[in-house]
Amino acid sequence: MDWGSILTNSLEATVGIDAVYFALAAIGLNVHFGYAGLLNFGQSAFLAMGAYGLAVSVATYGLPFWAGIAIGLGLSVALAILLGIPTLRLRADYLAIVTIAAAEIIRLIARSVALEDKFGGTDGLQQFSAGFYKMNPYPDTHRYGIGTVDFDAREFWVITVGWVLVTLSCLVVWLLMRSPWGRVLKAIREDEDAVRSLGKNVYAYKMQALVIGGVIGSLGGFVAALGKGSVQPDLYGTETTFLAYVVLILGGAARVLGPVVGAMILWTLLAFTDSALRQAVGTGHIPTSVLQSTQVGEVRFMLVGLGLVLLVVFRPQGIFGDKKEIALDAR
Repeated sequence: MDWGSILTNSLEATVGIDAVYFALAAIGLNVHFGYAGLLNFGQSAFLAMGAYGLAVSVATYGLPFWAGIAIGLGLSVALAILLGIPTLRLRADYLAIVTIAAAEIIRLIARSVALEDKFGGTDGLQQFSAGFYKMNPYPDTHRYGIGTVDFDAREFWVITVGWVLVTLSCLVVWLLMRSPWGRVLKAIREDEDAVRSLGKNVYAYKMQALVIGGVIGSLGGFVAALGKGSVQPDLYGTETTFLAYVVLILGGAARVLGPVVGAMILWTLLAFTDSALRQAVGTGHIPTSVLQSTQVGEVRFMLVGLGLVLLVVFRPQGIFGDKKEIALDAR
């Protein structure tokens, strides 16, 4: 087995496009769930708003690239408000029910035959990223990276922009949560009745958190769309939201860097197990009677899932999480 190739693939996945957009999705979820206590099961819908807002604006209607970015951000704000108005005044799991249903409705609309001329149906949309790559400062004649870990100019440009967005998102979250606004938000997570008794508008704070987390999630949608060069509706299914929760729980909720570390670790593990298993099957170390190459994808998720179960058992707060995390007084 070529362990050098396995390690290279793993390290590339650590900083790759998938890790970037899942980090952004999980940062948004961290604002919702980690800090505000909002159980959002539809984060994939916010990614879809960003991705399809950009793709439809440019590919279908011929608008400029930056107009597509603005539309995607605006759609994510509109979605947060539409989801929040009927649910945030209620208790229990109403937000979870509404968000998971909304995400599935958006996915089905995007893949519908009736709107195929607008959204591309199951094939999705392409040819919307030219404006982004025109800004690429990296020459196509070189590869970029360190050692055996390298990327072509297009990939490296997306990764550069993606990690800048991750850094800025973490900085914004860090500043917000150190502010009085953030302290009120964390207090709402712990006991919203107590916060309400102090004269704070709990509904308004929840709505603001839902909007901020949704906008950060839509940034992940932009990165996913530009990195893959296409948008397809099935990329934004419920499994995307659940993987974002895995990233958040792995790194530690209510920690600024938790989603980032969680995304990097998850995709490193997935890439490592995938490469190792495929090479083991290809070289005969694992007989095809035991495991076939078509089954590697499912088995890698089983192995990584087992590791995550053990983590939850022995460290349920995640890698950076703290069991003693409590809300500060709302002042």
